[in-house]
Amino acid sequence: MKRYLTFILTIILFASCEDVIDVELPDDVSRLIVNGVIRVDETEEFLPIEIVVSESSSFFEENTVATIESAIIYYGTPREDAPEILEGGGVSNLAELEPGSGIWVPDPSFDSDQRIRVENINEGDVFQLIITTDDEQYLATTTYVKSVPIDSLQQGDETLFSGDETEVIVTFTDPGDSDDFYLLDLDFGEFLVTEDEFYQGQTFVFSYFYDNELEINTSSIVDISLIGVDEAFYNYMNQIIVQSGGDQGPFQTPAATVRGNIINVTGIDNDEVVDNVDRTDNYALGYFAIVEEYKDSITITENETNR
Repeated sequence: MKRYLTFILTIILFASCEDVIDVELPDDVSRLIVNGVIRVDETEEFLPIEIVVSESSSFFEENTVATIESAIIYYGTPREDAPEILEGGGVSNLAELEPGSGIWVPDPSFDSDQRIRVENINEGDVFQLIITTDDEQYLATTTYVKSVPIDSLQQGDETLFSGDETEVIVTFTDPGDSDDFYLLDLDFGEFLVTEDEFYQGQTFVFSYFYDNELEINTSSIVDISLIGVDEAFYNYMNQIIVQSGGDQGPFQTPAATVRGNIINVTGIDNDEVVDNVDRTDNYALGYFAIVEEYKDSITITENETNR
């Protein structure tokens, strides 16, 4: 009996001991975060321009709305002998939608319409976003990339590991005249990237499996988008998906270790040296892209594997 009591007292003694461990966190570095992925539906009249700017906060705090002085988009066709010069395009001056919102849209109070008409842009056109803060300036350059329609969406009856997953079969046809890259927005914060290396010019069919945690139930509507992207955006999204475990896209706060195409150009007056070589610790997060999107939806129905 004494041995039993001693054992109990020993457990209580060890359970009551706590060590205080001081964790040294990295120094807080506030960074501009730019959510500038613009999805284009060519059946609409205008590009749905909406640039969201925020600022990273300390380790344990939420990001805050960033205060900037201006945001401007230049666009056009690069001149053959001087690609940095854009011809035949225009300018879109942006204004904050509401004070303190951090959402910047074409300025409705400008003398002329600052919206960009879809009919005025072509595949391969270059867009430049310039953001100016109190003491810094950022530049992002992107090329308009087209996509292809989704041929079909079908619900399958295959499963993976738990046996409760829901299979959706996606089919689309690659045009075959170039090396193409795609981003699939599979709803519920799920994203996937693919390139046409092994199906160039062919119809591509693949299955995506949704697990139960996504709460896909009978009669749930799943919205899927097929987005054309360039190789740089493809690589960026691939890193984001890997680091976030597949549940984060360019439309949420990006991983701090993944740099997009938002470059700090403060004090640089030579277009040929616009880079971060000497500014390794001074950069923004996020991405700016103009991409065509095709959307389709499927209604999930109950089958034997979902019961």
